[in-house]
Amino acid sequence: MTHCPPYVTFGTNFVKGLPLAGLEHQVVEFIRDVYAALGWPGIVALMALESANIPLPSEVIMPLSGWLLVREAELGWGGVLLAGFYGGLGCTLGSLASYALGAWGGRPFLIRYGKYLLVSHHDLDRADRWFARYGDLAVFLSRLLPVVRTFISLPAGISRVNLPRFIAYTFVGSFIWCLGLATGGYYLGANWERLRAAMRPFDIPILAAFAALIILYLYRHLRPPRATQAPGEAHHLDHGKPES
Repeated sequence: MTHCPPYVTFGTNFVKGLPLAGLEHQVVEFIRDVYAALGWPGIVALMALESANIPLPSEVIMPLSGWLLVREAELGWGGVLLAGFYGGLGCTLGSLASYALGAWGGRPFLIRYGKYLLVSHHDLDRADRWFARYGDLAVFLSRLLPVVRTFISLPAGISRVNLPRFIAYTFVGSFIWCLGLATGGYYLGANWERLRAAMRPFDIPILAAFAALIILYLYRHLRPPRATQAPGEAHHLDHGKPES
């Protein structure tokens, strides 16, 4: 892995005039500086952070790599594939860190203190059964979805999904995702923000679905338990006190 070719320039105002919010502008500047300093290893480092639950959007990291590290260096399709590979590698490394946190930190914590967070042993058992049945598919498909892809590794680790399959499905799904974004950045170049703008509306329904699931979970765990009637109690209430 080598640094950026010396003829690739990163002007301090290269994002000037793009329709970016202030915070996202700072993120873009940070990513640009990482690429200027590290080149290809910067993709691995940034995507590892993104997949370890650090809020660095892959929708910015990978298009910028397709522009600044591939198009500006005139590397062609071979460079795009390389960017996708390094992105998938970084995702896998970061996801392993998140998986480990869930498996060796999160699960013991929830077993001991989960009742204070409305997470019971029954909830853990149900999650284990769900991941045992759908875990491979969930890990793969989540890598193709904004927002979800960043956080799936932690619950997968808590339920201790089969580790070799977790690694394989994480890399394959992440490679597809990163390759698509790098391709967009390669074709759009300085107009890469159009890709981010086109994807941004999908964040809203995904976040809304997350919120709905959390509300449903809280409702089911906080609602008062239904009163149960012992056998014969209804008859007793209807007919009054039995005669002596």
